[in-house]
Amino acid sequence: MKMTHAWLTAAALALSGGVSLAANAAPSAAGPTATEASAWQHHHATFSYFGLTSIYSCDGLEGKVRQIMRFLGARADLKVAAQGCPRGPDSLSRSAWVTVDFDTLALAAADAPTADIVPARWTAFKIDTQRPFFMDGGDCELIEEMRPVLVPNFSWRNLDYRTSCTPHEITLLDFRVNGEVLKSSAKDAG
Repeated sequence: MKMTHAWLTAAALALSGGVSLAANAAPSAAGPTATEASAWQHHHATFSYFGLTSIYSCDGLEGKVRQIMRFLGARADLKVAAQGCPRGPDSLSRSAWVTVDFDTLALAAADAPTADIVPARWTAFKIDTQRPFFMDGGDCELIEEMRPVLVPNFSWRNLDYRTSCTPHEITLLDFRVNGEVLKSSAKDAG
């Protein structure tokens, strides 16, 4: 009985100490980052998708590419078109050509017109088999094949872009993309 009482007392003290430490750490972790003067830049890119592990319909592929691009800060008016694959939810294909017209933020030049300036922040992000919510392990080949579109057309800091896709296999470590990306500070993000 004495042992249980002592254990409960120690647990309560540890818990109360942990809560106060967490409360003290929260303000510094949630502190705002500096706003950067940036401007929208237009991009046009095409890539081929060939999947051995995951197959998509044209509509499904367009939707997934759009979600990834928007998550990384592409402006809301982006256009994604997949060709060479069937349309409809029950029509799946292993291959397609995907064309993307989109705008992303880049740091503004010192002489940029004031009307073109967009406030932006460096925003930490992570894409892997479990985050954001719309990603899963089967998306490794897509992330791998989107690399030539994503890397040169977004503004990055500390980018770590890793893929290790094995055909017909899915693991939690298939892909990971993380770092900081320049995103609009506006609530509508473009």
